[in-house]
Amino acid sequence: MDTQMILILLLIGVAAGMLSGMVGVGGGIIIVPCLVFFLGFSQKMAQGTSLGILLLPVGILGAIQYYKQGYIDLKVIGIISIAFVLGSFIGSKIALSLPQEVIKKIFAVMMMLIAIKMLLDGSKPKIEKAQSTTAAASATDAVPPAK
Repeated sequence: MDTQMILILLLIGVAAGMLSGMVGVGGGIIIVPCLVFFLGFSQKMAQGTSLGILLLPVGILGAIQYYKQGYIDLKVIGIISIAFVLGSFIGSKIALSLPQEVIKKIFAVMMMLIAIKMLLDGSKPKIEKAQSTTAAASATDAVPPAK
């Protein structure tokens, strides 16, 4: 791996990390297209690499900052995380069985639909911040903020 490739990878990583921290998107929305278009990765290689990058340690630092400000609902995290593990396993099996061009199109359509929904949705959020009844409902649900 040459110096230019390392610098491009570092730039992609910093950009994905910053955007993930700023707007809460999974880094894959940034990382996958960058790996495909700037470095010529196949769609499957980019997706697999992105999943490897996004394992547990990456999100924890951003999550701690949001938790300190009261923007984390631990019950929601627990429920979605359980389903996410199953969905990720099934999704990876499906993706690996499909042709690359089909996966690229699915990825692109998903990003466009999300972008359109966000651009057109002018409604106020139903939940602005974790409420004391949700975030700290019981001592077993609450995780003390990092110092």
